[in-house]
Amino acid sequence: MAPSKPNSTVASGDANVPCSRPENGVSEFSDSLSLFHSEKAVQELLQQTPILGTDDHLIEFSEALRTVAKALRRAAEGKASAQAEAAEWKRRYELEMARNHKETSHREQYNDIDCQRPETSTNLSGTGNQTNGKSEDFLVNGICSHQILQDGAASPEAKAVQNRMMRKASFKLSWWCKGDNGDQHKHDIVSFEKGNITTAGRTSKQISLKWESNPQTVLILTKPNSVSVRILCAQMVRWLKEHQKLNIFVEPRVISELLAESSYFNFVQTWKDDSEISRLHSKVDLVVTLGGDGTVLWAASMFKGPVPPIVPFSLGSLGFMTPFHSEHYRDCLDSILRGPVSITLRHRLQCYVIRDAAKNEYETEEPILVLNEVTIDRGISSYLTNLECYCDNSFVTTVQGDGLILSTTSGSTAYSLAAGGSMVHPQVPGILFTPICPHSLSFRPLILPENVTVRVQVPFNSRSPAWASFDGKDRKQLAAGDALVCSMAPWPVPTACSADSTGDFLRSIHEGLHWNLRKTQSFDGPRES
Repeated sequence: MAPSKPNSTVASGDANVPCSRPENGVSEFSDSLSLFHSEKAVQELLQQTPILGTDDHLIEFSEALRTVAKALRRAAEGKASAQAEAAEWKRRYELEMARNHKETSHREQYNDIDCQRPETSTNLSGTGNQTNGKSEDFLVNGICSHQILQDGAASPEAKAVQNRMMRKASFKLSWWCKGDNGDQHKHDIVSFEKGNITTAGRTSKQISLKWESNPQTVLILTKPNSVSVRILCAQMVRWLKEHQKLNIFVEPRVISELLAESSYFNFVQTWKDDSEISRLHSKVDLVVTLGGDGTVLWAASMFKGPVPPIVPFSLGSLGFMTPFHSEHYRDCLDSILRGPVSITLRHRLQCYVIRDAAKNEYETEEPILVLNEVTIDRGISSYLTNLECYCDNSFVTTVQGDGLILSTTSGSTAYSLAAGGSMVHPQVPGILFTPICPHSLSFRPLILPENVTVRVQVPFNSRSPAWASFDGKDRKQLAAGDALVCSMAPWPVPTACSADSTGDFLRSIHEGLHWNLRKTQSFDGPRES
């Protein structure tokens, strides 16, 4: 807005000279405004035009110039940030495309071998060829233990340590089908019959774990403050030591309870600090949990990278992830230690918090792994959350409501289900996008593919900050400009199955949720004629 003609005086040197030619002053300001192409020009003008504060219009004009300077600075920073982010997403996209192309080429080499030979079902994994004392990691359509229990390429020091640790058991995970003559041996065949194009169902496979060397070390994690769990833990530790000759690790809290009961448990081992916890996956062959789903979540959170196979015993309330009954722990553990055993690979989310003050995408806080879900909500604020959501480079939506849940398929029967999300088989790789009480009748939940990266950002015009919680703990505040980035973690959580993955999932929703439980309609009613 151009200033009106002033009648006040403007300081010039040591004398106050009346503004007798206001039209010339306005023209001089107009000429100067044409040079305001940067924040520097605005600042120079402010320095060259001192104001005594006696004219309200000039004061308003100076404030307007300062606002323009701030807007120019924010626009420049936003443009630089957007360019850097676009370059980073492009780099990630190219890397992902290259990796997918490599994996597709590898699968095409072996897609005709899977489930074709009878010995594939009986010999679930086979033993790798031994050459010069080193095992060759070769498995057709299978998953090696090194892919589950190792974090990236090992350094020479790590290889030396691994060679010295001969007690660590190795295993392989294989695809297997139910019987050679079963209807689950199907191929992706497209047929044309009577004008209709039909396709046969895909092959239904389970994942089976077979030990290549005997397990030597077991980690037992228990639910706290439970007398029955404490008694069962003592019995299990004694049995594993006397009958299976295994090394036992427990938490520091548990070893104190065991030693208070008897000095017999002096052989039980534990850890002292977080650095030893980070190396547990290189020592432990098997993890046993005594509790409910929360104990399984706690076990998964202890391993920031690879996770050993977990055998969950049900001593909680619902138990969607705990298929084994504690009354039969001897038979269950004996069968699992012999192998093979069905496995469910439960996918995890890897979450990063990026603060507004960060200079680039790499200035993030420590990554957090979640097995169930990450929740972004309004906390104690009475205002709606305002969250901008992006999937890779595409804008998804703005969430206005109580919050948003980003869930794994294992967490689909937890908070996401209570918020209206769908129940999904845990073997399905994907990310559930579930709003919490959205202020919209058309906002329905989504299921996104596993390869995407979801970014949730608190915009600058948000009335209040948001709060993020990870598997119900580690709560963090997200201020305006902060962002939460989630993608699928490379380290799944392998949990043992009582029967198979699908059977355990259906049993859990039937018994835990009484899914579709209804009294059967009477047969003696009216019938169609």
